[in-house]
Amino acid sequence: MEPIDLSDDLSFRAGFPHGYFTWLRKNLPIYWHEPTHVTPDKEGFWVVCCYEDVNYVLRNPRIFSSDKAGERVGGGTGIKDEKTAGKLLNQSDGAQHRRLRALVQKGFTLKAVQELENVLRKKARTIFCELKVGDKLDFAASISAEIPTQAICTVLGVPEKDRKDLCEWIDLGIEAASTSVIASEYLAKIRHYSKSLIETKRDRPTLDIFSRIVHAEFEEDGSKLTDYELGSFFSLLFPAGAETTTRSITGAMQAFIENPRELEKLRANKTLVKSAIEEVVRWTTPSVYKRRTAKSEVVLQDCRIAIGDKVTVWEMSANRDEQVFEDPFLFNIEREPNKHLGFGAGAHFCLGASLARLELKIVLEEFLASDVLLSIDGPIEWTPNNRLVGIKRLPVKVVSRTA
Repeated sequence: MEPIDLSDDLSFRAGFPHGYFTWLRKNLPIYWHEPTHVTPDKEGFWVVCCYEDVNYVLRNPRIFSSDKAGERVGGGTGIKDEKTAGKLLNQSDGAQHRRLRALVQKGFTLKAVQELENVLRKKARTIFCELKVGDKLDFAASISAEIPTQAICTVLGVPEKDRKDLCEWIDLGIEAASTSVIASEYLAKIRHYSKSLIETKRDRPTLDIFSRIVHAEFEEDGSKLTDYELGSFFSLLFPAGAETTTRSITGAMQAFIENPRELEKLRANKTLVKSAIEEVVRWTTPSVYKRRTAKSEVVLQDCRIAIGDKVTVWEMSANRDEQVFEDPFLFNIEREPNKHLGFGAGAHFCLGASLARLELKIVLEEFLASDVLLSIDGPIEWTPNNRLVGIKRLPVKVVSRTA
């Protein structure tokens, strides 16, 4: 099998290279990826492909750190070393991670989430009600992006007038040629915007979740999130919340169009929505890999990993592991069990998992209620990004509707 450069975004311009990873799981489940001319920091990294190994790495932060390790001055969860390691929610471990996560979670109260559901459901219902037979549209841009964007902007209290610019910066940042997940030029724009928003929330708090987070106190010492921590959280949550769920919704619609029997099952038995959501997350896995750094020497599948080595775990590959999932390339909304790693595992289990599930639930339920039938109406385009793999453009046509 010809090797693929997994550090090159262009290797993912036609979607996730499933054929390559299927071969790896059978023949080379863990291997050392040599650096190429585009590899960040010009150094190699370990590639971990199979479910059990990926799960082990994610659940053992004492061995595999989201922070720094060895003699590194940078670290984090992307292939590139980031100097922010140890300061951010997703790039810290232990007490620091526990403090940051506890403060952020204070904003996500049951009442706040319930209020958000009402807003999102009304939005989704309006979108599907406006579709007419014969309409042609890009499902990704016209529908998929609407609900996650509405959700994350509501959570963060972003005014309507600013939302278009923020979404545009994220899209451009993901597609730009960069060694980071989002190009630094656009990430800087997002962080700059967050500064003024944080000042507003401090002086004039509103009822949004971000205002609660700005004013939250850590129970153990009474500390609050600093401006830097808040800005970092905003810069993490906005793209993560908007982009990953958008890709899941688009991937879900593609899967249902290409697997009409699964859609028929769901229409006939709407109690399957819950299991359908889990299958959608397994199927799409929009954040396809994470990086950790070895804190101690460890042997994994006969491979000796040294202190300070970069270790990448590929959740998308794990979610197609034939040893764990029966017929892993079959989209099956009744899959049971379905212990996918689409939201990660361990201490860094996705903070927004409940919100993502809620958004998917709303979209699926309102789509079913509309009785709209869609067909694919042109070539599908993928976002060329090795971390946030997903459909950029899904052209569809409204074939029929009965509601």
